[in-house]
Amino acid sequence: MAATTRVIASRRLTAEGRRRRVLHAVARHSVALFFTIVFVMPFVFVVLTSLMTRQQALTRDMWPHPFAWGNYTDVFRLEPILRYTWVTVQYAVLATVGVVLSSVPVAYALSRMRWRGRGAVFILVIATMMLPSQVTIVPLFVLFVKLHWISTLKPLVVPAFFGDAFSIFLLRQFFLTIPEDLVDAARVDGANEWQIMWNVVVKLAKPAIAAVGLFQFLFCWNDFFNPLLYAGGNQNIYTLSVGLSQFTTHHRGTLWNLQMAASVIFMVPVIILFIFAQKAFIEGVTLTGVKG
Repeated sequence: MAATTRVIASRRLTAEGRRRRVLHAVARHSVALFFTIVFVMPFVFVVLTSLMTRQQALTRDMWPHPFAWGNYTDVFRLEPILRYTWVTVQYAVLATVGVVLSSVPVAYALSRMRWRGRGAVFILVIATMMLPSQVTIVPLFVLFVKLHWISTLKPLVVPAFFGDAFSIFLLRQFFLTIPEDLVDAARVDGANEWQIMWNVVVKLAKPAIAAVGLFQFLFCWNDFFNPLLYAGGNQNIYTLSVGLSQFTTHHRGTLWNLQMAASVIFMVPVIILFIFAQKAFIEGVTLTGVKG
C-alpha cells in the first residue's frame, strides 16, 4: 500500500514538473513572439504601403486594395535605382575589402607578436573610437579637396585601407582565443609571421573576419552622411541612401507609396545578405572576446 502511494505521488510530481516546463516554455516563446511582432511590424507596414495606390497610402487602410505592383516599376522609371545600386555596391565592397585587409595584420600584431609598446598602441587604437567623426570631418574634407578627390568615390574607399579601430579590436579579441601552441608549432616549423598569420590565424578566424566584413558592409550600405558630403553634387556617384533621400525632393509632394517601395528595394539586398551570412556572423560575435 505504501509503495503504491509513493508511486502515485511520484507520478503526480512528474506530471506537475512536466506542466511547469510546458508553461515556462509557452511563457518564453510568448515573450519572444511578442518582441518578434514588435520588430517585424514596421517592415510589414512599409511593404504594405509600398503596394498601395497614392490615394490609399494617405488613408488609415492597412491592407492594399488593389495591390499596386506597378509602384516598383515606377520607382525604377522615376529614379536611376540601378546606378545608385551599382555605386553603393562599389563603395561597400571596396571599403569592406580594405578594412579586412588592413585590420587583420594590425590585429595580429597586437595579439600574437611580442614587441615593446604593444599595450600602449592598443590603447591608442581604442582611444580613436572615442573621437567623434564630426571632429575630423573638416580637416579630412580639406585634405580631400586639395587632393582633388571630391565628386569621386576615393574619399569613401581609400581611408578604409588604413584600418578601422572597431574592426581591429574585434579581430584582436578573436585572435587571442586561438591556442598559442598552434602559433608556436608553426614557428618551430620555420614559418615566418606572415605565413603564420595567413595560413594559421586567418583560417581559424574566418567567423570573426566574416563578422567584421558584414559589419563594414552594412555600415557602408546604410551610410548617408559621407556619400552626400563627398559627392559634391555629382549625382553619378550617389549611393542608394542619398538617392532615397533625393526621391522626395525630385518630385512634387511626397509619394509615400513610391517612397516605401524604394525603401523595400533598399532593404532587400541587406536582408538577403544577412540570411546567407548569419551563421558566420553569429559565430564571430559569440566567440569574439572569449579568451582561451
